[in-house]
Amino acid sequence: MLEDGLSYPLRGDWIGRVIIGGVLGFLSVLVLPAFVLLGYLVRVLETTVDGSEDPPEFVDWGDLLVTGVVGTVITLAYTVVPIVGYVLLVVVLVGTGGAVGGDLGALVGVAGLLATLAFIPVVLVVYYAVPAALTAYAAHGEIGAAFDLAALKPTLFSPEYLVAVLMPLVVAVALWIATGLLAITILGLLLVPFLQFYGQMAVFRMFGSAFASETDRIDTDRAESPDLARR
Repeated sequence: MLEDGLSYPLRGDWIGRVIIGGVLGFLSVLVLPAFVLLGYLVRVLETTVDGSEDPPEFVDWGDLLVTGVVGTVITLAYTVVPIVGYVLLVVVLVGTGGAVGGDLGALVGVAGLLATLAFIPVVLVVYYAVPAALTAYAAHGEIGAAFDLAALKPTLFSPEYLVAVLMPLVVAVALWIATGLLAITILGLLLVPFLQFYGQMAVFRMFGSAFASETDRIDTDRAESPDLARR
């Protein structure tokens, strides 16, 4: 999976593709280019799930923009809502503990403090779920698919998807080191967006491959089992 992901961005007319992606990354501060870039990465997920071995081209820019906006909404729904809810829960617990006072207040306050320690696991759960949600949206073309937890469950609990989530961490560390080295010079700093785009393509390819692998397994099981096929 890692080898396939790292070689994926360099297939076909990769120079022009990386130039466009790097420029969009450089201009992402203007917001609209960031939407187009995410739209392209979602298209990488879509074509990977469809079985394509080569990256998609930068075409239908309006569709890329719309897809990127929808992808941003999905990402925010999976990140902002749980994290805000978690923070509010901690604040309520700590505040209630201070207001109640006594042994009960101390107990509630301690519960609130202990809940703060769960922040990192919450972030990790969000990080784990977002790629699957985006891939489901890319595969089905419907925003509702990103929130169909019953359909996402097999993927989220599959070994292939777990590997696909862990592998990008390796890529991220390598990119972090390379970015640090490039940032030493002005010329190197200008190359960072292009390197980041390469890494993003590799990562999204791995996510899409894991999703496609699990989907194929489920379809095979259903074909072999009449009971599953009726579900």
